[in-house]
Amino acid sequence: MTIVGGGVRQEAFKDALSERYLSYALSTIMARSLPDVRDGLKPVHRRLLHAMRQLRLDPDQGYKKCARVVGDVMGKYHPHGDQAIYDALVRLAQEFAVRYPLVDGQGNFGNVDGDNAAAMRYTEARMTEVAQALLEGIDDDAVDFRETYDGEGSEPVVLPSNFPNLLANGATGIAVGMASSVPPHNVGEICDALSHLLKTPNATIAKLVDLMPGPDFPTGGLLVEDRATIVDAYGSGRGSFRVRARWESEDLGRGQYQVVITEIPYQVQKSRLIERIAELMHNRKLPLLGDIRDESADDIRLVLEPKSRNVTAEMLMESLFRNTEMESRFSLNMNVLDADHVPRVMTLREVLQAYLDHRHVVLVRVTEHRLEKIAERLNVLQGYMIVFLNLDEIIAIIREEDDPREVMKKRWDLNDAQVDAILNMRLRSLRRLEEIGIRKEIEGLEGEQKSLKGLLKDESKRLKYLAAEVAEVKKKFGQKTELGKRRTDIAEAPAVVAVPLEAMIEREAVTVVCSDKGWVRALRGHDLDAKDLKFKEGDKGKFVLEAETTDKLLVFATNGRFYTVGIDKLPGGRGHGEPLRLMFDLGNDADIVALQVHIPGAKLVVASSDGRGFVVPEDDVVAQTKSGKQVLNVKGDVEAVACASVIGDHLAVLGRKRKLLVYPLSELPEMSRGRGVVLQSYSNDLLSDVATFNMKDGLTTMTGDRHRTFTKQELKDWVGKRAQAGRKVPRGFPAAPRFS
Repeated sequence: MTIVGGGVRQEAFKDALSERYLSYALSTIMARSLPDVRDGLKPVHRRLLHAMRQLRLDPDQGYKKCARVVGDVMGKYHPHGDQAIYDALVRLAQEFAVRYPLVDGQGNFGNVDGDNAAAMRYTEARMTEVAQALLEGIDDDAVDFRETYDGEGSEPVVLPSNFPNLLANGATGIAVGMASSVPPHNVGEICDALSHLLKTPNATIAKLVDLMPGPDFPTGGLLVEDRATIVDAYGSGRGSFRVRARWESEDLGRGQYQVVITEIPYQVQKSRLIERIAELMHNRKLPLLGDIRDESADDIRLVLEPKSRNVTAEMLMESLFRNTEMESRFSLNMNVLDADHVPRVMTLREVLQAYLDHRHVVLVRVTEHRLEKIAERLNVLQGYMIVFLNLDEIIAIIREEDDPREVMKKRWDLNDAQVDAILNMRLRSLRRLEEIGIRKEIEGLEGEQKSLKGLLKDESKRLKYLAAEVAEVKKKFGQKTELGKRRTDIAEAPAVVAVPLEAMIEREAVTVVCSDKGWVRALRGHDLDAKDLKFKEGDKGKFVLEAETTDKLLVFATNGRFYTVGIDKLPGGRGHGEPLRLMFDLGNDADIVALQVHIPGAKLVVASSDGRGFVVPEDDVVAQTKSGKQVLNVKGDVEAVACASVIGDHLAVLGRKRKLLVYPLSELPEMSRGRGVVLQSYSNDLLSDVATFNMKDGLTTMTGDRHRTFTKQELKDWVGKRAQAGRKVPRGFPAAPRFS
């Protein structure tokens, strides 16, 4: 129910709530949250600038306490909390928050770390030249005024805005059921687009984007959105822009480097960014980053140290872009109030045209106001001329008549303004020089009056005048000025940078040791003495490989499968290690045949006990799962028994009964999987080992600690064709049917 005039009116709760909520929503949209397309300001910002102008806080005047400004705004124009008003004032002064600050602050106004400004009693402020441009012409009836909330004063409905503030400084706001988000842009580029639109009213969005290619944020950074996306966003009034931090790599010598961040994305707090990165490092979600330091002073300088020299700067930054606010998106939603105070989403061309239309209305109103002032002044000056033409008679009327006003009005057909001006003249103004000055002033005003009337009659002249205004704004605030230099560079959309697993591992020299029973470990360093290695009781060494932690270990088993293990995953050198077969799915019915450090691009020869085999590229045997990769097909009693790297032009095949056959490697096919071809024929024997070598260098074998090389001449009787039986090994060959 509602009390009206002392009575009570019955009303449904639903209807009452709907009516009041609608009023609240409209008030929020119209008077608090959405900016006006004409001056780009919300009411609180407009009232702040108007109050500062009333306090005469021009750029060339002294500062006044912010508390004084906030008090005036709250008392006269904006009946809301003083802290909210002060926060709005502070933001207008922050160079990292506003592209073209409207307030020149003195004192602590906060910083990019997110620290708050000092209390309003400690800080001082005055307007900037940009704010002065927004107010230019406000005394010349350029805009309408309305009563303040208490009816005791007046305030502007909109500012004349001789500066494209909405696009230049951007705006954000959340109303009831709608929001606005306009990024800041470079005013020089905006002026170029405005000039083009004045000449070509039907300009395409693509052409306007050529002239103003994207936002220009106060904190710089890199805009990495592709052009098509930018055009679509400006064409619809909705979209988003991807912004990345600006970084550079500093060489520290000896293969070491550090990455330095010099600019961060807009509206990202530096301290919060560092906290987030530290948190991710603690949770091991940034494995490429070793440390972060903040060396910022007036400028931003964040130093990032990679965890490994194996990590490139591009890889490191890509991981940060993916996981932190080093890359952020700024939304575009040009939902603003138009000239009729109706909220709607505008395209880029509509926003630019709305600003030009506003400036056109301001020009007409200022011109008409000036013509009125000229007419009033000419009226007074014409009265003055009558004085000089009839000086003695006028003096006599003033001295002798009881009502000189009426007498002069009838005598010379004067109006009230002329009579009042004559009666208020000072005696010293009756000099001859004053008469000459009045005649010159009349001539000048009549010339100006004629020019202004011509301006009002000719639209093309008004458009040229607007173009000159735009050019003047560009000259004053454009790219050639320190304030107007573009800060956000336009970069190409980044390609996806793959971060390999090896990049996350510290490169370190290790020696892989595997025992006869399959216990494996990785010892630091190379050139270890095998005699110093310790094994479990009843076990002994079998494989010793020099490698690095970024390498992969290939394991070939008797079941013909290859298994792959990262060497960084192997247990350290303390103790006897761990069973290798537990690191992948190798059953107890299979044994390890060979261990190889994976060399990309290399080739292997694999062979089974029945004397079959082939050449396989190493890249084709790398397994991605624990179950391994089947390469050599075996079945029944046949099993894989040999694996050798291809390092020469000939192949040596050795049977268990020590029959040797040598022939060119070219006779073997290259395959990815299969049984292969017959390497050596057996009647009652099995293949034991294979080796590759260069014939010109000879075949080297090893017995214990001794090496023996069989030359080409010594091997001539064992050279034959593939699939032959071969002959008994030459004298001096190892007793065991192995090459090493």
